[in-house]
Amino acid sequence: MKIAHLILAHKNPAQIARLMNRLKHPDAYFFIHLDLKTDIQPFQYLEKEGNVVFIINRIKVYWAGYSQVQSTINSLQEISKYGVAFDYVNLISGQDYPLKKVEELHAYLQHNKGKAFMEYFPVYEVWKEAIPRVEKYFLVESPLPGKYTLEALMNKFLPKRNIPGGLIPVGRSTWFTITFEQVKYILDYIKKHPEYPRFFKYSWGADELFFQTLVYNSPYKDKMVNDNLLYTDWSKGGANPKMLTLDDKVKLMDSGKFLARKFDEAVDKEILDFLDKQIGA
Repeated sequence: MKIAHLILAHKNPAQIARLMNRLKHPDAYFFIHLDLKTDIQPFQYLEKEGNVVFIINRIKVYWAGYSQVQSTINSLQEISKYGVAFDYVNLISGQDYPLKKVEELHAYLQHNKGKAFMEYFPVYEVWKEAIPRVEKYFLVESPLPGKYTLEALMNKFLPKRNIPGGLIPVGRSTWFTITFEQVKYILDYIKKHPEYPRFFKYSWGADELFFQTLVYNSPYKDKMVNDNLLYTDWSKGGANPKMLTLDDKVKLMDSGKFLARKFDEAVDKEILDFLDKQIGA
């Protein structure tokens, strides 16, 4: 069960090293997309570890912008050309951390081989707050002055947007664990249908819809499991999940998930130490 862990990162090289150490396995490979706004030099020592690759075609990533999607596409393209027959690609952030032994993750995916683990709540039926993301124009990464005024005018006078191909929009969480076959399907689809990525360039938070919608509307729909194997605490509301600390240790251990986010050694290193002790070598 060969797993390509795709890590999207922008800070904390030591924490990323710690994350990779917990996920280290003879059949595990690590691909790191480091935000182009971040100096790569402090991170380069990570390549000294086995099976660690930095994505070459890295870009500047901005929160809620299409760049979140593009960084993942660039990374998946390089993984697909790496020359290893991966079984799964596991998309995580540099602020995730395992809650179980890595052998359990490999065994679980082996037992459920072929399934796609990603959140896919139908926008028009369940995740209704996301409807504006697919019907309205957003100029998130536009450098134009007065872009919000332009955005308002576009949404006032232009017709409602619709996803190309009549695809049913689904999603929620960015992060996923999907098969290499499903990755190849995604890359092939966007190559053949450039109108699909073009549509999402004018969306907000496209990373929470883009990949999930493609798999949901594909021949792999019946393989989807509405669970991305990741514990996240949204109890505080807002646009970002709660930063996890030692106070969350019981919830983490009772979650049954394989990983969790979001952690920061600078905020609370003790929770990572606690997880290391609980998980063991």
